[in-house]
Amino acid sequence: HRHSWSFSAFRHSIQNEESVILFLVVWTVTEITRYSFYTFNLLNHLPYFIKWARYNFFIILYPAGVAGELLTIYAALPYVKKTGMFSLRLPNKYNVSFDYYYFLIIVMFSYVPLFPQLYFHMLRQRRRVLHGEVIVEKDD
Repeated sequence: HRHSWSFSAFRHSIQNEESVILFLVVWTVTEITRYSFYTFNLLNHLPYFIKWARYNFFIILYPAGVAGELLTIYAALPYVKKTGMFSLRLPNKYNVSFDYYYFLIIVMFSYVPLFPQLYFHMLRQRRRVLHGEVIVEKDD
């Protein structure tokens, strides 16, 4: 059974979205900062600027990266729906069905509870590392 979608067509339909540029730039800056932090830390010579960047850049980069990811997924939805990309329809030898379009929508909605949780965790780490505050976690 041949798929009716083409990865090349998908790539060309999405790669020019500004949201792709947004999350690629954000991921690049984030990874450079993160791995510089790890490297200097391993060498026991962590410049303050690298430490500062690790615990401050995320304040802007994290929301911008999430926005880029969500906008890119949203831009891909019409193509995914139209072509059935990565979806598995019944009947098939596995006797299962999977719809990538709805999976992507679920992924998008999962950002609602997960983003704030991760973002506030980073803010707590920032306070602890940069300001020496002892954060007491409440037991739920």
